[in-house]
Amino acid sequence: MRRKVLIWGGASFALLLLSAVVSLSLGSARLPLADVWGILLSRLPGLSHAIQPRWPDASEQIILKIRLPRIVLAILAGACLSLAGAGFQGVLRNPLADPYTLGVASGSAVGAAFLILTGLSFGALYAQWTIPIVAFATGLLSLALVLRLARVQGRIRMETLLLAGVVLQAFLGSMVSFMVSMSDKVINEIVFWMLGSLALRGWSFSAVLAPYLAIGLVVLLGYARSLNLFALGERQAAHLGIRVERTKLTVLVVSTFMTAAAVSIVGIIGFVGLVVPHLVRLLAGPDYRLLLPLSALLGGAYMLWADTLARTLLSPTEIPIGVVTAFLGAPFFAYLLRRNKHGARG
Repeated sequence: MRRKVLIWGGASFALLLLSAVVSLSLGSARLPLADVWGILLSRLPGLSHAIQPRWPDASEQIILKIRLPRIVLAILAGACLSLAGAGFQGVLRNPLADPYTLGVASGSAVGAAFLILTGLSFGALYAQWTIPIVAFATGLLSLALVLRLARVQGRIRMETLLLAGVVLQAFLGSMVSFMVSMSDKVINEIVFWMLGSLALRGWSFSAVLAPYLAIGLVVLLGYARSLNLFALGERQAAHLGIRVERTKLTVLVVSTFMTAAAVSIVGIIGFVGLVVPHLVRLLAGPDYRLLLPLSALLGGAYMLWADTLARTLLSPTEIPIGVVTAFLGAPFFAYLLRRNKHGARG
């Protein structure tokens, strides 16, 4: 197992690092990869005096003040959403569960949009912290409502769960649309939550999101063995010493916690938590001790490339990143739905 972790973990980290460097070079102003490496290495302790700057000052400003903060935020948000998706899928034993299809992302966006509309975020200084907290509360309420609607005779059926998620998502979407129609002053800010974007997000937003990711990753890794046993069924897991209800509650709350933080900062970005955990399972297997950290790394890379496409395909016009992830994720969701349908028949 340790050898497998080292191989897959090293390969995933290398892919993420290479993706970040390539993404830094792409944009309306193309920068040589040698300059990108030089600028990044010159900022490392002990290397600042060893590397002589041979690049324009403008290139350094573009990388350090515009592109790098955005890339770091994309990695953090992608990791949060992918980890949340893996947590939802594991504890619900539902391959189609993710923050988007369960309505959690939309619920979190409603809370964020409400604060923007009412101006109750206590000023710009505290908004970065208060909005994620309120988004977490509304996302948790949305999850509780979906699970309540999906429970039939004490059991949660996959078809009912997805239907409840779609219904709630439509209802919450109408609430956000109503908020948009109520105020012309903040219409652009609220539309941001509906489409998803990483534009105009500086280092302070990454500083807010990083603790959510760190806490979520540590807690979920602590429940990796429990999630592995959940695959056998709740009754079997209980016989093997797992506190089923406590595990379910903790994993669901922590997954919602990460989703709310990501949505409050980058908006509603769908299908990241659906696609990435499945790709990891196909590549490295279903063991959650490996699946969780790989989902974080590859989720960051997935979001990074989605954002790179969003800002470069029609440059200088920027496509909302939620459009890109939906374009990539919707066919994959249809494939999974069809596969599970055939599996149920078999």
